[in-house]
Amino acid sequence: MMFLSRLSLSLGFVYLSLVCASPALQIRNSPISLPIAAQVNATGGTVGLQNAERARFSTIRSPNVQRSRGVQTRAFAPVTVTDTSVIYVADVGVGSPPTQYSLIVDTGSSNTWVGARKPYNPTSTSHKTSEKVLVKYGSGNFSGDEYTDTVTLGSASIKAQSIGVASSFQGFSGVHGVLGLGPQDLTLGTLSPSSSQTIPTVTDNLKTQGLISAESLGVSLEPTTQVNQTNGQLDFGGTDSSKFTGSIEYVDVTTVPQASRYWGVTQSIMYGSKTPISIIPASRPVPGIVDTGTTLLYLPTDAFNRYQAATGGKPDSRTGLLKISESQYSNLESLFFTIGDITLEYTRNAQIWPRSQNVLIGGSINSIYLVVADSGVSSGSSTGLDFVNGFVWLQRFYTVFDSDNRRIGFASTPFTNARTN
Repeated sequence: MMFLSRLSLSLGFVYLSLVCASPALQIRNSPISLPIAAQVNATGGTVGLQNAERARFSTIRSPNVQRSRGVQTRAFAPVTVTDTSVIYVADVGVGSPPTQYSLIVDTGSSNTWVGARKPYNPTSTSHKTSEKVLVKYGSGNFSGDEYTDTVTLGSASIKAQSIGVASSFQGFSGVHGVLGLGPQDLTLGTLSPSSSQTIPTVTDNLKTQGLISAESLGVSLEPTTQVNQTNGQLDFGGTDSSKFTGSIEYVDVTTVPQASRYWGVTQSIMYGSKTPISIIPASRPVPGIVDTGTTLLYLPTDAFNRYQAATGGKPDSRTGLLKISESQYSNLESLFFTIGDITLEYTRNAQIWPRSQNVLIGGSINSIYLVVADSGVSSGSSTGLDFVNGFVWLQRFYTVFDSDNRRIGFASTPFTNARTN
């Protein structure tokens, strides 16, 4: 059973036009909700999901954002490069009348762009700026021109939102671009010639233009058991009480360098309650990020090794994941994450890949695979990013990314204790 408890012991920029709030602006108090869907991208055949994502973490040992001649390189890339199997996408309108694009929902990057596999359609609200844009996502990238245009999210239309329009891209299959929902600072260095300027995100402009009263984003993801399933929701400017139970508990974004640039937190982890095993000791919590653009739950190498020993999982050559037997699953215990003063229970069922989707990652139908993987760095590494809680983790909690107060909130949901996997 999941619990939340208090314990003593887890983008303005220059040269591009922006519509600003006016004194007569009416602020919208209710959140703007946008449904999102789990989409299958099985182009990689039987390539292991873990191996594909680890390829995108190849720059993890370098600083999170490396700038060279105005180019941003993310250590943690979106899940949408070739060979991944499940991603979350939102239908976003661009232009007037709007053209609909399927964009990856990514809290780990902040540039919003279109043009991958579906051309940008200029309309009367389109304005091409003098800026070029280039973003590298580890094993994927895009480059092109920066425009401003009307962007429609659900019932809200953002005027003069800055977006990238791809003239070239690599590593994006079955989607049309990215909806960047990370902190505005992550856009620094992506423009040229204005490489020292940042770009207001869609969340920034929703508030600036009075469409929402608070710069926050609520994320509701449900465990994915069917292909191409609409089973998630983004709540801009507030929260949807029908998506969570109890209260939302908040923790400040970590101050640890690198992780603090993203939606970063510091956490420790215990395995089991009968005879608890310290996976990440409470005396030495480590920094990392919470990210909708990553699939699995990545732990530091030493923590992963302790988890593997506790569960008895064996590496599976077909998927790259740990595999356990039915009897081992019966004995599998919960993981308890402590983030600040908040403790979250990640249940036995949450720790396994949905068996109905085993074939999508190259696995066997009746096998059991764990979603906990090795981040490739040790606890306390110089990267300042030791773990990533990807969407397999977020599917069990309602999460609030609160830009106004630089904090992240968590609440239980009807799916926290679900046995759907």
